Amino acid sequence: MKHKQKCILLVDDNPVNLQVGVNVLSREYIVATALSAIQMFCFLECNTPDMILLDVEMPGINGFDAIQILKTIHKSKNIPVIFLTSNSEAEDRLKGMSLGAVDYIIKPYQPQFLLERIKAAGTMRNERDT
Repeated sequence: MKHKQKCILLVDDNPVNLQVGVNVLSREYIVATALSAIQMFCFLECNTPDMILLDVEMPGINGFDAIQILKTIHKSKNIPVIFLTSNSEAEDRLKGMSLGAVDYIIKPYQPQFLLERIKAAGTMRNERDT
């Protein structure tokens, strides 16, 4: 029996970062992209990805504010979020995790490391759901 391919929503205001992410992830996942938190929320109105990779530094609604909103919406509150950001400050990592992220990955990242962290987070979600 073939498993449904998982969908990851990649949210970053930098088109180059989105393209790099798509190149890395599309071998194993269906990848949707959004250039802003607003685009992410529009996507989520009609879609439920298996995971969201979210940048922190974005114009308008930043990643920290976006995850707080996500966690208040019934349809999206259980979607695992991994922050994927160049913010490497310890207090930012702590804040991201305290807001409900399952991981916090610093850019630039090694592609295989990102894939392994996504798999680990997916495993945690499956264990939580059972």
